[in-house]
Amino acid sequence: MPLTVADLMSKMPGAFIPEKAAGLDATIQFKFTGAEPGEWYATIKDGKVEVAQGVHASPKMTLTADSADYVKIFTGELDGMQAFMGGKLKLAGDLNLAMKLTQMFKIK
Repeated sequence: MPLTVADLMSKMPGAFIPEKAAGLDATIQFKFTGAEPGEWYATIKDGKVEVAQGVHASPKMTLTADSADYVKIFTGELDGMQAFMGGKLKLAGDLNLAMKLTQMFKIK
């Protein structure tokens, strides 16, 4: 069965590498379009990550992507930087956080 956005979001805490997020206190908003539209957010604080469905009042960064493309980025089938440069991944807010995001989680 193919991975869904809900699967990936639920796996984020298990894929989190706390030492890569030392001192970080940030919330990232995820906006998904396409086959699995929806909004999620991940709050990284005190070496932990908490993921919830919905909209956060003041995220530090917002990531917008087609749900299928996001699954491909998370599983390594699609390079995040290439997706961003090609317009498949849109970022708003703290772009340095986006660069750290790929290091803070163990991608399969």
